[in-house]
Amino acid sequence: MGKQLVIEPITRIEGHGKITITLDDQGNVSDAKFHVTQFRGFEKFCEGRPYYEMPSLVERICGICPISHSLASAKACDAILGVRVPETAVKLRRLLNCGEFIGSHALSFFHLSSPDLLLGMDADPSARNIMGVLEANPTLAHDGIQLRKVGQLVIEAFAGKRIHPSWVVPGGVNAALTREDRDKIVGLLPEAKTATLAALGWFKDVLKNFRDEIASFANFPTLFMGLVKEDGNLALTDGTLRVIDAKGQIVAEHIDPKDYAAYIGESVEAFSYLKSPYYKPLGYPEGIYRVGPAARLNVCSGCGTSLADQEWAEFRSYERGPLLSSFYNHYARLIEILYCLETIERLMADPAILNPEGIRAHAQPNFGEGIGCVEAPRGTLFHHYRVDRNGLMTWANMIVATGNNNLAMNRGVQQVAERFISGKEISEGALNRMEAVIRAFDPCLSCSTHAVGRMPLLIELIAADGTCLDTVQRGG
Repeated sequence: MGKQLVIEPITRIEGHGKITITLDDQGNVSDAKFHVTQFRGFEKFCEGRPYYEMPSLVERICGICPISHSLASAKACDAILGVRVPETAVKLRRLLNCGEFIGSHALSFFHLSSPDLLLGMDADPSARNIMGVLEANPTLAHDGIQLRKVGQLVIEAFAGKRIHPSWVVPGGVNAALTREDRDKIVGLLPEAKTATLAALGWFKDVLKNFRDEIASFANFPTLFMGLVKEDGNLALTDGTLRVIDAKGQIVAEHIDPKDYAAYIGESVEAFSYLKSPYYKPLGYPEGIYRVGPAARLNVCSGCGTSLADQEWAEFRSYERGPLLSSFYNHYARLIEILYCLETIERLMADPAILNPEGIRAHAQPNFGEGIGCVEAPRGTLFHHYRVDRNGLMTWANMIVATGNNNLAMNRGVQQVAERFISGKEISEGALNRMEAVIRAFDPCLSCSTHAVGRMPLLIELIAADGTCLDTVQRGG
């Protein structure tokens, strides 16, 4: 009859999910799946709200990446207004997104994944945590804490508070940057760059210890997608979409994000509340693609800042073409932190960044539909809205980074299970690797619970002693 292994919850990720591994009679892996067990229906309860509330409302989707949601939302609202956002506001939005990237990437790399990277996948689980990192390598732990702090301080300096700040608005932002806050941020950058470069040096040195993980952590051919600037360099807030194949050939580029629906389809599976987007020209599920840190560095032609470009060139030298293993997301996160620090440094040197007049364009709704797209720390994020003549929301659709990666994450857990799981001997380290392949993607499950159509639904009534009293199921 075989048996099923269940890892629930997956530890050291944002949100609640589980992995199921099915073994056949011989103890070999016959199937493995990543399940997102939450459902929120955020798009539905946005209906009827005024469009101008959306950038603040969608920040409540997540406490880790609220800025990305507010930016994508505001860009969708910009399109509904039909306005040109002032240049100072465009730069302030970019700076705010850089702050979130620094904080989110630091949280992922140092707090969630460095216990595996420093102590080993097979280390004692009681020590395999941030406290174990602090004991084994205090400098690494301290640098991680400081970089997370820098990211949060950048957000606070611009937006007034670190979480759900409601600073980004349709047409721009709602307050100018002060000279004092600019100087405060600039003063944080030298130490932050030193810490990031030290972490990069350390990580490149330990990469040789993870050959098995590199070979099996979602290491297979897929498409890759990300935003790029006109010159092909990395874009996090404003750009067009580029899609490449597993050999590095450009499949499509200069895609205006407003045309995303012509290229990206959305499907669902009964085992998860997370949508499974795919590249439409190839169909489902053959149109599997990846987004996020490593995908962005695969897709772009460079970063556009000096230190990050040097690190990007070394990153790309590890393989003849795109780096296929999602284990390299850890590496890419550090390069993107460096890029964001350099970007902040460059934009802060522009005197116009303090211009209090050029921060917002005002208008009434001129169009019934708008689409916004940015790069969130975990990958490409789309917000698509429709409004009525009064500017009230009639429909919303969101495709988040974790959803874009759903097909790849599921194939990744299958690959890791087949490499490390055997019915004869299942070690704790093997089960940790099953979680670690998901951590490599750094999924945000609060962000990811966006449905399409009539999703399968399972409701269980659980008694105080844990027994299931009743079950109601729709679909599946």
